[in-house]
Amino acid sequence: MTTVLEDKITGCLVGAAVGDALGGATETYLPDEIRERWGGWVEGIVPPYHPDWATRKPLAPFHKGDGHITDDTLMVRMLVAVYADKRAHLDAYDVAERLVPRLIGEKVWVPELETETVPLQRLALAEKYLSLRLHWAHVDPREAGVGNAVNCGAAMYMAPVGCVNAADPDAAYAEAIEVTGAHQSSFGREAAGVMAAATAAAMVPGATADDVVGTALRLAKDGTRAAIEAVCEAARGQTHWTDAITSGAIRDAIRPYDLVAEGYRDRGLAAHRPSRLHSIEELPVALGFLLLAGGDWRDTVLGGVNYGRDADSIATMGGALAGALGGRATVPADLADAVAAASRIDLDAPARDLTAVAVEVRQADAERHRATDAAFARLREGR
Repeated sequence: MTTVLEDKITGCLVGAAVGDALGGATETYLPDEIRERWGGWVEGIVPPYHPDWATRKPLAPFHKGDGHITDDTLMVRMLVAVYADKRAHLDAYDVAERLVPRLIGEKVWVPELETETVPLQRLALAEKYLSLRLHWAHVDPREAGVGNAVNCGAAMYMAPVGCVNAADPDAAYAEAIEVTGAHQSSFGREAAGVMAAATAAAMVPGATADDVVGTALRLAKDGTRAAIEAVCEAARGQTHWTDAITSGAIRDAIRPYDLVAEGYRDRGLAAHRPSRLHSIEELPVALGFLLLAGGDWRDTVLGGVNYGRDADSIATMGGALAGALGGRATVPADLADAVAAASRIDLDAPARDLTAVAVEVRQADAERHRATDAAFARLREGR
């Protein structure tokens, strides 16, 4: 019998992957461009933006669309593999000693390249920085993220940390902050902690979108907290994700905290630089659509897909959170089957592995806590 834990972890990972695949087609484009290209709102799997995708810049040679997962899902699956290997909590040293070797030496099927190769060949430069700093430059893992472009690269694959720390957002936040010191700094690292915490909150039986957002606001710091608060407040004033996009309410709310230009591909002097005043765009927007959708997976994901810009990462995060809230059944079966077939992957297998790890980790935590409590009880005894 499938447990609630396995159902929620499966919903989280499958929901993230399907969201990623849908958002991959619209990534980097703006809402008006998306509706013009596909003749209206994108509500399922669509072909690439450019028919000549293999040679058309700036996305060539990646085959985005047609149900293909992107690097977001590849990184999630790699992190799950690391958990399955260690079967314990992770830290920055595990990124150096367990994750990076997989990125540079373990061949997988990469749908966007339509070939089997090492994940490094698909990763963006900010994620390739992991291998440069940790494998070739031998930087201290806890400091390796310093100097990297500050973006959503770490936050986009932190859902597994929230699953392993299911129902314990504070522990998920702390573990993600520790893990991503190897990858990111500043508000990129902060977003990773909040994404893991939000996922852990969504794993609580009976949790709602409001609970998830409340947890994010409780733990988030600096510009990340301000951005989440602003976007979610704007979302509460909308009736549907289509209205939130056409009115510009969500984009208007995140704009003061986002260092990426309106044209998205344009880069100003401040873009991707550390700051206590700013935030990545993706996580607050995903939380905004989650709140607006009342936790519904389809509306959460479609909001991110049609918002454009970094649509795949927004839809990945939103899909993970909504999937964790609603379980496997909340992700439309036809979409999940189509993405699995198009990307040539088993969407459910990583969830089975991660569920087993989560149970083992929680048992080990309980034993450690019992020993600590017993020792502390003796400390309180009279001399």
